[in-house]
Amino acid sequence: MFADLDRTGPLPMYSQVAERLEEAIRTGVIPAGGRIESEIAIAERLRLSRPTIRRAIQDLVDKGLLVRRRGIGTQVVSGRVTRAVELTSLFDDLDAAGARPRTDLLLHEAIQAADDVAHELGLQAGAPVLHVRRVRYADGAPVAVLENWLPGDLADLTEEALRERGLYQLLRARGVGIRIAHQTIAARGCAGDEADLLGLPARAPVLSVERVTHDHTGRTIELGRHCYHPDRYRFSTTLVAR
Repeated sequence: MFADLDRTGPLPMYSQVAERLEEAIRTGVIPAGGRIESEIAIAERLRLSRPTIRRAIQDLVDKGLLVRRRGIGTQVVSGRVTRAVELTSLFDDLDAAGARPRTDLLLHEAIQAADDVAHELGLQAGAPVLHVRRVRYADGAPVAVLENWLPGDLADLTEEALRERGLYQLLRARGVGIRIAHQTIAARGCAGDEADLLGLPARAPVLSVERVTHDHTGRTIELGRHCYHPDRYRFSTTLVAR
């Protein structure tokens, strides 16, 4: 992996080490989830300074290819899915990325809407709604905890269907014309059982998303409150100057 390092050329040693590690990651020599050697071990093997190796590793951490885990070491990040900020479902995005989506259904219940849920859905407090909570996996690794509330007339979405298909797929199959959504993305610490479900330390940071979705008539059809594993998911958007 490091046999062809150029110790006399103009390219800094940390950059060369980072390039070799990145190539090993991208070609699968170091697989997703695999650990790399410690900074000390690499520095001694290559007869380089520890700060040089630390900077090389940090470059790959900054690129999202490696993650440092206390008590474990530095690992290759499992395939991170990049999601354009468009009106699509996570299931669709994972499927399009070839990431083999799977769903664990944690909760499927018809309830009376709490005040905040009713407000977001444009319903009266106490109106019937469907409350669904799921964990979405990509290639066997947990990516997100998804929690949704839907108006009562959509409460016949079955548990089996929600395990097998994405929510937006199911709504479109019913003839619902999904048109627009208002979405807020933020960072926060894990709450409740989220850390266990995502395989993270308690209170670890996650990406938090709240989305209110409307159909082509303007009716609110979904409230979603989701959290995403920070090492396995990211949002991407394009900004245009006016």
